[in-house]
Amino acid sequence: MDPSRAGTGCPVSRIAAEFDPFGDAYQHDPAALLAAARAEEPVFYSPELDHWVVTRYRDVKEFFRDTKRFSASNALEPITPLGEKARARLAEYDFAPGPVLVNEDEPVHMRRRKRLAPPLAAEEVAKLEGRIRDLVTSYVDAFVTRGTADLIDDLLWEVPAIVGLLVCGVPDEDIDRARHYTIKMGMFTWGKPTEEHQVEIADQVGQWWRLSGQLVDRLKREGGQGWVPTAIDVHRDDPELVDDNHLQNMMMSGLVAAHETTTNATANALRFLLSQRNSWEELCADPALIPNAVEECLRFRASVQCWRRKALVDVEVEGVTIPAGSRVLLVIGSGNHDETVFDNPQELDIHRPNAKRHLAFGMGAHACIGAPLARLEMRIILEELTRRLPHMRLVEGQDFGYLHNASFHGPRHLRVEWEPADNPVDA
Repeated sequence: MDPSRAGTGCPVSRIAAEFDPFGDAYQHDPAALLAAARAEEPVFYSPELDHWVVTRYRDVKEFFRDTKRFSASNALEPITPLGEKARARLAEYDFAPGPVLVNEDEPVHMRRRKRLAPPLAAEEVAKLEGRIRDLVTSYVDAFVTRGTADLIDDLLWEVPAIVGLLVCGVPDEDIDRARHYTIKMGMFTWGKPTEEHQVEIADQVGQWWRLSGQLVDRLKREGGQGWVPTAIDVHRDDPELVDDNHLQNMMMSGLVAAHETTTNATANALRFLLSQRNSWEELCADPALIPNAVEECLRFRASVQCWRRKALVDVEVEGVTIPAGSRVLLVIGSGNHDETVFDNPQELDIHRPNAKRHLAFGMGAHACIGAPLARLEMRIILEELTRRLPHMRLVEGQDFGYLHNASFHGPRHLRVEWEPADNPVDA
C-alpha cells in the first residue's frame, strides 16, 4: 500500500476494495459501477491502482482546472508499470518520450499551446469537411451494397487514422504507409497487459516512434501544412520552446490522440444509437439533430473514461485529504453521469439541453485541442450513415469485445446488417 495512505482511515472501504477498472463490470458500464461511489464515497483510495479515485462532476471539473495544486506530468505514464523486457525493447528503438501538451505544466504549457493550437482551431478544421466527407463516402461505397459490415474494421478504424495523419501534415504519398503503423495505445497506457503482451506493444510503439522521426525529417526538408509543419516553424523560431524531441513526440502522440479516441467515440455513439432505435430514426429523419446527439453520445459513453493528475500539495476534497505526491484518477465517465448535473443520466437523450456540459474533452488549460476535429468527424460519419443506411441494424447477440483497460473505451467490433434492396435510391 502507498505509505501516503497512513492515517487516512484504513482499512480500505468496500467500494475502494471492489473497484476494478480492468474487470468486466467496468468495461460493461463504468458509470454504473461507480454510482455508489458518487453517492457514498466520491473520493477514495484504490489499492489496485495506487491512485485516489475522484468520481463526482464538480470535483473532476475542478481538478482539471486547478493547475496550481495538480500537475499533468503523469497523464501519459503507463498505469501498469512496464517490465524490464518491455523497457529494453523500447530502448532498442531509442524511444525517448518527452512532455507534450497533455502532460506538461505551466508556464511552458500555455506558451506552447498558444503557438501550436491554431491549426486545430474550429475554423481551420472546418476547411477539411469536404475531404473528410469524401473519405467517409469512399469507405461506405465499399460495403453499402453488401448487406453486412463490421463498422470498426470497414470504416471507423481507418478513417480517423487517415484524418489524423492528414491533420498532422503527413504528405499524401506517406499516409497509406503510415496508417498501417497505427497502434492501440489504450493497453500500453491504461491496460494491465502480461509481460509478453507488453513487449509486443512496446515493439509497435517503437516502430511508430521511428517512423514519426522519419516523417518529421521529411517535413523539415520539404515543408508542408498542418499541425506538425506549424510546430516545425515554431521550432525554427524558438528551438528551446519546441525542440527536435518534442517534434517527434508530437507526431507520434498527435496521431494517437486523433485516432483511437475518435474511433472509440464514434463506435460507442453508433452502438447506443442503434440500440435505441427511436433515437436513430429521429436522426435519419432530421439530420439537424446530429450535432447535439454527438454531444450526448460523448457524455453518455465517453471514449476516454478517465484521466490523471498528481497532487502537488495536500488537497482536501469531499472531506478526504489527498496527500501531496499522490496520483489521482479523474473518472470522466462517472462525472458525466452525475445525477446532480444531468437529469436521468443513465438515459441517452439526443435532445438533452445541457449535453455539451460533458467532460469528455477535459476542462481548463488542458482541454483537448483536437475536440473540433473529433466533433466534425463524428458528425460527418453519422450524417452519411443515417442518409445511406437508415435501415441498418445491429447484429443480435454479438460480443462488442471492449478492450480491458481503465480509460480508452470502445468496442473492438460493431457488426451491422441491412437489406441492400432497401437502400435509399440516392445512397
